[in-house]
Order: sequence, then structure tokens, then C-alpha cells
Amino acid sequence: MESLAEDLATMVRRPLTADHVAAIRRIAEEREVAEGAIFLRTGDAADTFFYVQDGGLQLWDEDRGTAVNPNVLGAGQFIGEIAFLTGGRMLYTMRAVSPVRLLAAPRAAMLRLMAAEPEMSDIIVSVFASRRRAMLERATNAITIVGPAEDRQVRAALAFCTRNKLPVTLVDPASEAAADWGQACSFAPRTGPKVIFGAREILRECSPLAIAERIGIAFTPVDMTFDVVIVGGGPAGVSAAVYAGAEGLCALVVEDLAIGGQAGTSSRIENYMGFPTGISGADLCFQGEVQAMKFGTRFAIPHRVTGLDPDGRDWCLTQDNGARVLARAVIVATGVEYRRLPLDRLEEFEGAGIYYAATEIEARWCRDTEVVVIGGGNSAGQAAMFLSRSTRHVHVLVRGKTLADSMSSYLVERLVKSLNITIHYRTQVVGLAGEKALSSVTIHSAEDGQDWVLDARAVFVMVGAAPNTGWLQGRVAVDAQGYVLT
Repeated sequence: MESLAEDLATMVRRPLTADHVAAIRRIAEEREVAEGAIFLRTGDAADTFFYVQDGGLQLWDEDRGTAVNPNVLGAGQFIGEIAFLTGGRMLYTMRAVSPVRLLAAPRAAMLRLMAAEPEMSDIIVSVFASRRRAMLERATNAITIVGPAEDRQVRAALAFCTRNKLPVTLVDPASEAAADWGQACSFAPRTGPKVIFGAREILRECSPLAIAERIGIAFTPVDMTFDVVIVGGGPAGVSAAVYAGAEGLCALVVEDLAIGGQAGTSSRIENYMGFPTGISGADLCFQGEVQAMKFGTRFAIPHRVTGLDPDGRDWCLTQDNGARVLARAVIVATGVEYRRLPLDRLEEFEGAGIYYAATEIEARWCRDTEVVVIGGGNSAGQAAMFLSRSTRHVHVLVRGKTLADSMSSYLVERLVKSLNITIHYRTQVVGLAGEKALSSVTIHSAEDGQDWVLDARAVFVMVGAAPNTGWLQGRVAVDAQGYVLT
């Protein structure tokens, strides 16, 4: 976990002012924590804002009974990270190293105060975001997955955590670390993948939903009617979430995998205003998500809306878990779904060699190997450039005779100049092979009519997408391709 040294330095440069503290005091109650007491545990509800008046607290490894590091969070500091904005669960444990006096402000009241005090909000949100980034960089053990890297469940859970910026560590079931976890949590490391939350809690299954439910981001509202429900968490949905929250609307975003949508899988975006040196899609959308949460917008992940029906003057949205959400208005921002190739065994290898995104998580499975990128658009070009950093060689397969009409010129130039990227025109994959995971592909060349086999652990399919509007059938007008008519 983060050392907190950076946070301490940040707060020295720009602390909460006396007026800020006085405002917090008006909505808070005082609490005391005895020296040596565990104050917060991993998994506790992040529903209170804590400002430290006296004393000090440390990040604590409760399983080992030791401090995570020697740094102390003391007077003038506050406790928390992004989980406070999401209404989720704590991702670390803290212990008092001396008697502590705190101001404890309820989440709802604190969010209202932050909305009314922009300067205070900027300080708090920037520190919360930097703490989450530090947790990711230091690979904290908030979430530990014990299982083989080739297991599809393991890869799905790991990808979910990574794309939603949750601190996660993967442990090889044959390792000494896995044996230690097994002994601590009473399981045999080779009996199937396990997800451990915090020190010793084993989740009910190794799945994105189980993780989301435990950490509190699988938000299911009860007896609530929202001003607006935004279906889809890509750039359009996140933008709507920011604007709705800023206008004081009670808003909810429903997303079926991770905030960012397809843009979130882009390793580098260079043609978006305001980022002259480029930014990853995940980071771009994460900033928008934090901005929306600052205004009180809620996010429900991973959920898919399966139906939309009128309910009096409102709309009723049915989620894939059967939950029903009422909204006075609905914004459709579901974007598109990746097109799949008509290949035998495609579904069998999805998540175990067939991928529709090229991010750090996918790149780790094919480091120092040969990989295939299928497609001639910018997404394919960006993926090829990103993968070329860590793989032995990238083969870009294009069905046409040129990339000029489908890919930005700056990307084409980079692909051509890269020494470990080869563009194969008029080619396509016609066969997949492997046991539990993909090991090779058969490629057909229309140039000479020949087939050839390439040993490749990964194929990145980027051949366009189809509109994700099936859930809207009968409610809005769509064209022959399924796009909503506007």
C-alpha cells in the first residue's frame, strides 16, 4: 500500500483551512480511539469522513500483526480514498499508534458540504484519487486471487479489478505464498481459484460480481427513484454523469463491466482535446468517474440493463440480477459491442487467448511471445503499438490492400517504422488451436492462396462493433443495423 508520505507532503502544501475544519465540525461528531485499537478494517463501510484532530494512525497488516510501513497519519490529516466517493468498502485497515481524537462526518452530509465548498472538495478529491493510484502502483493486498494464470475465471476477475482500478494481486497456486494463504484461510491452494478480501475473508466465488458486491460497487438501489439513470459507462455516459451530478440531479450509471467502455481499453488516446501528450482511455474515464462521484452520482457495476418499461410517469429498468430501478428519465449511452469472428472454438478461447482489448492485463499474458492483431482501424493500430513494447513480434492482419482509408496516418507511419510489427495485407485467421488456452493460429493469405501456422498465445480482435440496443427493442426506433434513429 502507499507509504502515505506523498499524501502528508501534499497536505502540508495545501491543508484544509480552519474554515474547512469548522464547517466539518458543524456536521460531525467527535470520536476517540484508544492507543493500539483497530480503528477501521478492510471491508468496513466507507460511509464516514474522518478528520484527525490529535494522535496518529498507521496502516496495519492485521494478519501479520505489524504495521504496513512506519508512516503515521496524524493531526490535520483525513482518512479515506475513492471508496468514500463510491459509497463502497474500505480497502485497508488502520490502527491507532497513540490516543486519537477524530471528527466523524456522515457521507451524505459530507458530500453536500463538498459540493458547497469547491476548494475543500478539490483538496479531498485530489488526495483520495492519489491514494487509490498509489495503492495500485504498490500492488496492495486488498484483493488477492490465488489461481493459475491460464484459468478463465482468474483472468476475468483480474481484468475486472484492473479495469476498475481496484488493488489486486495474483498468486500462483504452486507458490509458497499460495501455501501461506491456504494455511491462513484454511483452503488447499490447488482446489480451484480463490478470491481473498483483506486478511482472511474468502469470497463466495471467483467472479467480477462477487468482488463488486463485497467492495460495494455493485450498487442495487432499494425504494429509490432517480432523476436520471444513465445506461452505459463509456465517455458519453460518464460525461452525462458529471453534468447530471453538477446540476444537482440524483443520478445513477449502470455499466456491465468497467467504467470507460471501449475507450477504457485504449492504451493511448492522442487525439482528445486537453491531453497533448496522450492519456490512456482508462485514466481519462477514471478522472471523469471521480468527478461525477464528487457530485454524488452513483455507479452500479457490473450490471446490464435487460429491459425498459413505463411505470406510471417514470421508467422502470430491469437489471440482469432481477433488480428494478425507477427513473424519471433515461439516457442511453450503451455504445456498441465488439464483433466476433465466425471461427470454430472462438468462444472456448475467449479470455484465454482471444481478446477484444489490449491493456496491461492482456499484455501480461503474452509477454515475449508473438501475437496477432486483427483489424485495420485506429483501435487495431493503437493495440499493435502498445503490444510491441512487451511482445516479441506483432502481426497485424488486414483483409484489405491498404490501411490508408481506415487508420490515421500517424499510426500507419508508426506501424511501418516499428521493427517488431509486420502488417500482412489480404490475410485472415481461419483456425485456432490449443488445449486450455490458445497456442497457435492458422492464417490464410489471399495473395497466394496459402495457409500458414503461427505459434501465438494471443489474438486481439478489433474488427468493428455492433450497436448495443437489443434491450431497447420496441421502445425506440432503430435502423436496420440496430442504431437508434436520431
